[in-house]
Amino acid sequence: MLALLFVAGLWAGMQNALAGGGSFVTLPALMLSGLDARAANIASTLALFPGQATTGWFGRSMVSGAQGLSFRALVAISLLGGLVGAGVLLLTPSSVFGRMVPFLVLFATSLFAWGSFGPKRAREAPRLGPRGAMAAQFGIAVYGGYFGGGIGFLMLAALTAAGLSVRPAGATKNVLAAVMNAAAVAVFVFTPHAPWPRIVALGLGAILGGWIGAQLLRRAPETLIRVFVVVLGSALTVGLFWRAYA
Repeated sequence: MLALLFVAGLWAGMQNALAGGGSFVTLPALMLSGLDARAANIASTLALFPGQATTGWFGRSMVSGAQGLSFRALVAISLLGGLVGAGVLLLTPSSVFGRMVPFLVLFATSLFAWGSFGPKRAREAPRLGPRGAMAAQFGIAVYGGYFGGGIGFLMLAALTAAGLSVRPAGATKNVLAAVMNAAAVAVFVFTPHAPWPRIVALGLGAILGGWIGAQLLRRAPETLIRVFVVVLGSALTVGLFWRAYA
């Protein structure tokens, strides 16, 4: 079981680096190992954080601010939102957010696809101003601290809508994902009875996968990355709707 969790972490780390949605690999894997949904969510956040930090570190040279917001401002917004989301998770059930996830991923994937492959006129100017970018990042950070699934897609959509091209947007969202999850990890690490052997096995795979994904992000053609994001987002949307409403 630990070997399978390592492989799941490896794939999730690469997926998070390139597009996002890695927790949709780790959550089912942890639940299959015997954890309930809430415990699996917390364990997934703890396990994926080292890989996210690795990916963010190796891609740090490509990070950027957006729409008048400095990168430091985006980091502060992400940290605050992550703390709020983690606190909410420990106080309330996740059923409502669980049913919102398919709609959020559908919206993010559609927005990213339109910005990437829609009419040129739609890509000539950003559609999010500074206030919109700030509100979007804070909302994503709260959601990320609470659940985390699909935050890569949401941030890619928001950052590209705020004017970043896909490669710096990908690098920036990797660092911001690590920041918001660092806030959640600071809360979750004190959770009693955390399944640390499973977390460590998953985390080691995620570190290696994150490093591989960071290298691919630097070298892969931008159009290929865009196609990968849209295809993956579409597949995840279908699967999430099926899981939540079937």
